[in-house]
Amino acid sequence: MNVEHLRYMVDQIAKNLAVRGHDSAVLVTVEYIDTFWEPRMKDAIFQDDRALLSPIGREAVELLTSGNAFKRVGSA
Repeated sequence: MNVEHLRYMVDQIAKNLAVRGHDSAVLVTVEYIDTFWEPRMKDAIFQDDRALLSPIGREAVELLTSGNAFKRVGSA
């Protein structure tokens, strides 16, 4: 799994959703990754350096790894 390509994918998802506003873009990015990415893709991006992601992408990955993503999604 090429983690550079996964970073690119996360940032493209985040970039396309940025027009919704930061918080909404983060939450939809979380939902997209959780729904459509294979477990091995998630594992690879979770183990990567998050500082290399865009702010929206970074926050989405941090929410997914913290286990708090869907608590926040439910409250939005």
